[in-house]
Amino acid sequence: MSPDPADAQAPIVVHHPSPSGGRRVTARGQILGLAHSDHDVVEFLRRAGLPDAEGLLDDPAWVRWRGGRAHHYEAA
Repeated sequence: MSPDPADAQAPIVVHHPSPSGGRRVTARGQILGLAHSDHDVVEFLRRAGLPDAEGLLDDPAWVRWRGGRAHHYEAA
């Protein structure tokens, strides 16, 4: 499977909701964790060195929301 070209542009990907709830978050292909809220995503990004990550969640140059609506973490 070829990588999604949009993912190459956005270094952070919030993946589709899992069947049990939550969304995997990756930065440049590295798994940061399983988020159950925007707060979790911001915390993962802060730990990865992005202290002002909250402002990036709606910036498509930084974050790609894949397979579900942005900011929704319910089970698929």
